[in-house]
Amino acid sequence: MAIMWRKDLETGIESIDDQHKALIEQANILLEACAQGKGKEEVKETLDFLASYVVTHFKDEEAYQKKYNYPLYDLHAKVHEDFLQEVENLKQEFDEQGPTLRFTVQFNKRVVDWLINHIGKMDKEFAKYVKENYTQDK
Repeated sequence: MAIMWRKDLETGIESIDDQHKALIEQANILLEACAQGKGKEEVKETLDFLASYVVTHFKDEEAYQKKYNYPLYDLHAKVHEDFLQEVENLKQEFDEQGPTLRFTVQFNKRVVDWLINHIGKMDKEFAKYVKENYTQDK
């Protein structure tokens, strides 16, 4: 089940939106590889890349939040940390089970849903804070 980028997910911060789009694209590649029954190694490479990209994205996003003294930074960083642990748990499950239907369902539930909800709520709240408090970024 492919995830479509929607206008309501845009934060209005171009670099963050571009990274979000790339995350969704990589999630779609992983889901498609599982659906097509690709080899375990190919799916693992995609999962590893996605996990690595999430780490990079979170570091960039958190740096942006620090730059603007975002008052909910600590909460946002904790949510990121918890999600990274979730991704590690999924990677471990994948290593044990491979690209099974169960893994694909769990990936959808635990990663895709999280990304869409996180972008649509927490990241948009941060973007709103920046726009309301720093006119040069409007």
